[in-house]
Formats: sequence, structure tokens, C-alpha cells
Amino acid sequence: MRNLLKKLGPGLLFAGAAIGVSHLVQATKAGAVFGTGLLWAMLLVHLFKYPTFEFGTRYTTATGNTILYGYKKLGRWVLPVYIVVTLATMFTIQTAITIVTAGIAEGVFGLQIDIKIWSLVILLISTLILLLGKFSLFDNLIKVIVICLSLTTVIALLVSVFNPNNSLQFTTSFPKNVFEISFLIAFMGWMPAPLDVSVWQSVWVYEKAKNQPKLSLKTSLFDFNLGYIGTLLIGICFLLMGALVMHGTNQEFSASGVGFANQFLNMYTSTLGNYAFAFIGLAALTCMFSTTITALDASPRALAKAIELVGFKIKNGYQYCLVFLSFGTIAILFFMLSEMALLVKIATIVSFLTAPFYAILNYFLMFGKHSTVKQPKPFFKYLSISGILFLIGFGLWYVTTLFN
Repeated sequence: MRNLLKKLGPGLLFAGAAIGVSHLVQATKAGAVFGTGLLWAMLLVHLFKYPTFEFGTRYTTATGNTILYGYKKLGRWVLPVYIVVTLATMFTIQTAITIVTAGIAEGVFGLQIDIKIWSLVILLISTLILLLGKFSLFDNLIKVIVICLSLTTVIALLVSVFNPNNSLQFTTSFPKNVFEISFLIAFMGWMPAPLDVSVWQSVWVYEKAKNQPKLSLKTSLFDFNLGYIGTLLIGICFLLMGALVMHGTNQEFSASGVGFANQFLNMYTSTLGNYAFAFIGLAALTCMFSTTITALDASPRALAKAIELVGFKIKNGYQYCLVFLSFGTIAILFFMLSEMALLVKIATIVSFLTAPFYAILNYFLMFGKHSTVKQPKPFFKYLSISGILFLIGFGLWYVTTLFN
């Protein structure tokens, strides 16, 4: 087990980044509103997004370079576009994630402190861990967090399943009105994660290879698949908990991530008893903290690498980008919090509409004329094409719904 854990890393980092608002809020709310009706959507989107995420691991393990190096080979315009998109979204996304984490921490610890102060404390702790402990400490910490998250989530689900007051019926639901369509779009757009996380995954594999030079493709793909399947299973757990605890209660659910998450914690406790709070509280807190610290590490790491590949070599670029992101997040927290809804909307639009961009780039790195990687089985090629068509159609659907 010790040897296995030593080899694992980037796949669990992917799980730590993906299991966050999309799971705690979106998956739980899907269960609360639709019961098990959107389970098909969760499975479908994991299938269609799989090749894009997997290619990030495959490319870096095979070439020894990050997928950003491959993007540079596809065209001089690609990396500048990536840098602009990253700068347009990373501050808002980091702020939103941190605020939800702060709201959960306040609910779990019961300390009535200003949400800005909670957010600042969480952000400073995460920044210090990354600056002082560097990648090795971050890698080992996430392993502990993800294992803890997985165990507490499964226990919390089992507590829900075996409670005699809860019942579960498996049904299938399809969107019928504007509210349901809008929810389904957000649910599938963020599940399991935005596609730029494939770049994060590649950068983490690259960093892991520095400490483990003989990292084989088989080991890397096992690590990634373990994290990806684990992400799916945790998503199903949160959806089922929402269906068991909140579905059919006829309560009006909060529109904000913080409000809904705390509503879920309170309903879970009142339904199953105070003893259940320890499990669901710890599951929720580790879920959100893992996303906070992985996003805080990955965006600066990928941004610094992209800037270097464009031609601007900066010593300690990652550290500068990390501090830049931290200060930018603090600035939004204290000076632009009233504009948070608009900023999140802009970041969501950019993330959703750039999803096909990453899928197409990763496809050409595997199967295009610039490919230097041993191609996966033909099934992956057809699945990747299907995923690209799905994401383009999904983007058009999102735009039409947005304007309607």
C-alpha cells in the first residue's frame, strides 16, 4: 500500500480539484430536485469528457513535456489564447471556491466570523502550504485529504441509506422548462470539472515525473483512472444523498452555493441526528478544501509554464503567479464581492464556451500530424470525436438558453 500511494499523485490531485462545488452543491442539488433522475446525465458527461482529460496524462508521460508544449506546436496563437482565458477566469473561480469553503467551515466549526475573514484564513493557509511545502508536501497532503473525503462520504451515504425514514426510487428525468434546462446545463458543464483541468493534470504529471523519473504510462494511466472513477463515484454518492435527504421535502432550496451547502448540512443533521453531522461535515469540508488548494496550485503552475513557453522566462515564475492569484482573490473578496454574481457568470460563459477548444486541441495532439505519442485504441478516437460534437452542441445549447 505504501509503494502504491508513493506512485499515485496526479490522479488524486485531479479528484481533489474536481470534487468541489460540482459535487457538494450541483450533484446534491440534482438529487434534491430530481431524485435519481439526472444520474444518466452524470454518467454521460463523464464518458464524453474522459478522452480529453486522459490525453493530458498520456501526452506528458509519453513525451516528458506538459501538454502546453504540445499546444505551442499546434500554432503560435494557442498559448496566448490559453493565457488570456486563464487570466479571465482564475481569479473569479478561486474566489467562488474559497467563499464556499469558508461557508462550510463556518457551519462545521460553528464560529460566527465574517465570511471574508474565513476566506482570508483559508487562502493564507493554502498559500503557505504551497509556498513552503512545495509540490511534494502538496502531493502527500492531497492523498490524505482525498482518502478522508472518500471514507467520510461513503459513511455518510451509508448512514442515509440505512435510515428507515429514507427511501430511494430510481427514475429518469429530462429537462422540460427553462429552470430545468438551465440547471442541467450547469450540472453537466461543471461535472466532473471544466476541461482546462486537463492542462492541470498534465502539469501535475510533469511535476510528479521530476521526483519519479521512471514513471511508466501504465502507472500514470492507472493513477488517472483511479482518480477519475473515484470522482464519478463520489459524485454519485452526493447525488444519492441529496435524493435521500432532501428530495420530496417541498422546501425551497437556496440559489447560492454557500446557502445550499449549509442547508444540506442542517437538513442532514435534523433528518439523521447529530451523530451524522461529523461524517457529512468532514466530507463537505475536505471536499471544498481540496478544491481550494488544488485550484490555487494548478492555475499559477500552468500559467507560469505557458508564459515560459511563449518566451518570457521568469525565475520562480510559479511562486510569483501563486502570490498574484492570492492577492487577486483577496482583492475580489474585499472590494468586488458585490459584483461576484456577474464575475461568476462571465467565468461560467468563458469556461463553457472554451470546452470544445481544449477537446479539439487534445484530440489533435493525439491523432493529428504533430502527434509524437503512441495513439490509444481506435475506440478512444471515436469517443473523442463524439465528445467534441457533444461539447459543441452543448455550447450552442447553453448560448441559446442564456439569450432566452
